[in-house]
Parts: sequence; C-alpha cells; structure tokens
Amino acid sequence: MNDLKTAIIDIGSNTIRLVLYQYDKEEGLREIGNIKTVARLRTYLQPSGEMSEEGIQVLTETLLTYKAMLDDFEVTDVKAAATAAIRQATNRAKIITVMKERTGIQIELLSEEEEAYYGFVAVAHSIGTKSAITIDIGGGSTEITLFENKELQKSYSFPFGTVSLKQRFVKGDIMNGSEKKELIAFVKEQFKSLPWIQDIGLPIIAIGGSARNVAQIHQQKHGYPIASVHGYEMTKENLVELSMFLGSLSFSELKQLDGLSVDRADIIAPALEVFNVLMEVVGSKLFQITKKGLREGLIIQRILQTDKRAFDKYNVFEGNAKRLARQYGRTETEVDYLTRLTDQLYRECCRFGYLQHNPKDLQLLAKAAKVFNIGEYIELSSASQHTFYLIANQSIDGLNHKERVKLALLASYKNKDYFQLFAAPFTEWMSREEYRKIRDFGALLKFVYALNVSKRKIVRSIKMQTKEDYVQLNIYVKHNAAAEKYQANRHKKHLERALKIPIKINFIEEGLNNYDN
Repeated sequence: MNDLKTAIIDIGSNTIRLVLYQYDKEEGLREIGNIKTVARLRTYLQPSGEMSEEGIQVLTETLLTYKAMLDDFEVTDVKAAATAAIRQATNRAKIITVMKERTGIQIELLSEEEEAYYGFVAVAHSIGTKSAITIDIGGGSTEITLFENKELQKSYSFPFGTVSLKQRFVKGDIMNGSEKKELIAFVKEQFKSLPWIQDIGLPIIAIGGSARNVAQIHQQKHGYPIASVHGYEMTKENLVELSMFLGSLSFSELKQLDGLSVDRADIIAPALEVFNVLMEVVGSKLFQITKKGLREGLIIQRILQTDKRAFDKYNVFEGNAKRLARQYGRTETEVDYLTRLTDQLYRECCRFGYLQHNPKDLQLLAKAAKVFNIGEYIELSSASQHTFYLIANQSIDGLNHKERVKLALLASYKNKDYFQLFAAPFTEWMSREEYRKIRDFGALLKFVYALNVSKRKIVRSIKMQTKEDYVQLNIYVKHNAAAEKYQANRHKKHLERALKIPIKINFIEEGLNNYDN
C-alpha cells in the first residue's frame, strides 16, 4: 500500500462527514478533503426506538450528495462507518439495506467496542502522551478508554452524547441552573460506575468536534498566539472558567462566539460539563485535545494491516518529522546526516564541559535537526521566518504546543535578534533557563547546518580540542570544503556566544593532512 486514495464516511449522531485521505509511504497520511453535514440523526429516533422516515431520508440525501462528490473525485475505495444513532435504532438493519439500495453505499455498523478502539488507535498514533484516559463524545454516545504505555487496557461506551443529553435535560436552547445540576449529577453517576477511572490521575485526551470547539473558544478568548488545536492543553481551572463564561452568554451570543461552530451552540455547554465531570472523577490535572479520532483510527488501522511499520505509536514525532522534512524538500539521508553531526557536536561540547549532558536536551536537539531551516523551501532569503511559522502553526503529531514552539524557535534560529522577536509572545511559556538553553542550542544547530551549506554531506566528523584560551574544532571532510569553511567561520560567533569561549576552526581534508585556520 505505497499509494492509496480512500474515503471515510463517518455517520455520527450529530454530523455526517466525508473525509478524503491520501497515503503515500514516503509522504505519509494526508487529509485532502473534508465535508460536513449537520444531520442530527439522533433527533429522528422515535420513542419506539425506530428512526423515522424523515431521518432515513436525511441520511439518504446526504449519502447521495457524497456519492456524487466521490464520483467526481474518482474515488472508489470508500468505507462508510455508522455509530450510535444507527446502532441505537431498532430498524438499523432496514436502514443499512435501504442505503445500499438507494445510494450504492454499504454501511458498516460499528459496535461500541470498535468505536472506542478506533478512537484509541488515532490517539495513540498522534499524541506523545504514554498513558491517559480518552473521551470521545458524539451526539448519541460517549466512549471512554484507558491506555497505559500506549496499550489499550479498558474501554466502555455510554449510550449518551451531546444531542441526547440536550434532549433529555435542556428544554430551551441553553441550559439553566437547575438543568445543569441535573445533567452533572446524571453524568457523574454514570462515570462513577467505572471503577478503573476513579482517581487514577492520568491526563484526559478528548476526541471530537465538541472538544475542538472548547479549545478554539479558549484560544480565541485568550488571544492565543499560534494556530491549531491538536496537542492543545488545558487545566481543570481553564474548563471551569470556560463553563462560567459560556453560562453567562445568551443563545444569540453563543452563535456569534469566535471559535464555536454555529451548529454546536446548543450542545457545547452539555459537552463541557461532561469534560468537567470526567476531570473530577479521574482526578486529572491535564486536558489535552486531539484533532484525530474515529476516522483516522479506521484508516491508520487499515494501513497497519499491510505495513506494520507505517506508523510507530511509541515514537510518534520521529516518523512525522521525516515526513515533514520531506514535504519541504529535505531527503531522509540529509535529515539523518544533520542529526548525526548535531549529535557529534553536542557530545563533544559535553565531553569538555561546555554543555551539561542531558538526554532530554539531546532528544530536543535531534528533533530540531530534522527540520532545521525547512523554510528555505519557500524562500531562501527569509527561511528563518518561514521555518518558525511553518512549525509553530501546524499540527505536528507527537508534540504539544509548548514543545512545538520550542522546536520552532530552535529550527528557525538565525541570530539573537530574530530569536527574541519570535520568542516574544511566548516568554511566559518557559523559564529564563529554558529560554537561554533554546537560544544556545539554536546557535549550535545553525553552526551544524553551515557545515552542509553545499548540500554535499562532505563532513565526516567533528572533534574538539581545548587550548589555553580557546577551543579548536577539527572538522574532518572528504572533499574541498570552501563553501563550508566560509559559512562556518561566518556563524561561529553564535556558537562562541553559546559556549562562552573563542573558537578556531580547522578543516582537515582526510588523506591530505591539509590544515586551514
């Protein structure tokens, strides 16, 4: 499965979504189209348990529209997966048969266990967190999982979601105080029925549109300086504060609220209370958001069945870093080469006491080496600015937002002034020590990058010697290194500032015993 173009139709209780994916072994998995229909299928479930003819017609019209789009895109590999609204309908067999007859689309009805499992697969392969509780709250069901060291331990599906909670507890468009108390008491009772989540203290990772909207509202409210919600983190206090804020707004104000989809204005408050209750029951201090969910879980699992090495849930960032670098014109051999030189120079600096060896520091440097200066793909003269923006403002699997900003600052390092400019909105995100360390590591990476300015990978190794009042760097090369000599001597001042000692550079062309100062 080196090249795959496929579509997932996710038939949920609140929305029906068509997502087009392209998978390439080198480029990885990319979303190339995403169309949403707010169908609210859960509202068509009658007291008898059957879905009404009106609901079946809404589903039919939506799938026919999607089928026409798929024909235009010439996508024939399609998987349609249905969850709670169809699962809970007593006439589900009829619905599936009718959809096949009317639209030609075969619907696969997912069980509660399957829905929870695919959500876990998506989280495990897109978030770096090793152990957590996940929650995927849809319109008609809520899936909870527990995973430890990236292995699924427990899962459970509750037969309630944002739409059904709203139908049951909220008479108008928004909750009043007494309705909120009743909803919270009900959800708390449900969650307390699961002994394996009680006071476990793990992070909560939230899946789905309601979670994304919560994050977007919080970001807009606080003037958040970077884009995307994947990997965004909030505290229990943040959620409580947001609950109070939303509770103070009228329905018309909610519909105008930045970050909140209009179609979720009436269900965002119930969703937020569910998150709050789960945080309390679990005893969690951290609420994380992923933009990956059921659909990604389905496609990832499918790819893994034919290529077990396509995704590595234990090293989420590493695979994505190489794909990110490749996206911006960097080959895997160049990535590996820059990483190796960075490792050598860092270890030499530690060996002579100019840096304190720390495995986490080395990991961070290795990550940044993989994507250093990728912005040159867009424009060489402004590569630093483009690099920072590209890394800081796109979802990167395996990194939270603080890690992403650190990576962006490191990978975009040009000089002290640019560093201060890019770091200015994030001074509260890191201590002074972290700030200085990232700046110094940026200087080290910039120097390493100068050693491959001709893109010929001619540096064999780097060795350090200490002299009385300076450091001598011996750079062993296999060819003429005129370009590298010029760039290295231009940029050594940044490294001197980081190591706090003068540096002299010797380029040694191996086999010729040729020394140049």
